[in-house]
Amino acid sequence: MISWVVRLLLIAASVVTSWFVAKDAVNFGIIQMMVALLLLTLVVAIFAFWPSRWTIKLNRLPKSR
Repeated sequence: MISWVVRLLLIAASVVTSWFVAKDAVNFGIIQMMVALLLLTLVVAIFAFWPSRWTIKLNRLPKSR
């Protein structure tokens, strides 16, 4: 299961990296890993802060009596 997540992150990172660096460049793998770590950080931040946004919105809903 975790290999699927890693594979998807690396595929997305290779697409983004190929916009800026040639695939046959020596440092492509290093830059791809840096982009993958940035994407992973973004995903973790979204998962970390998303529930708090939902609870704020749900608490503001008018309660029917």
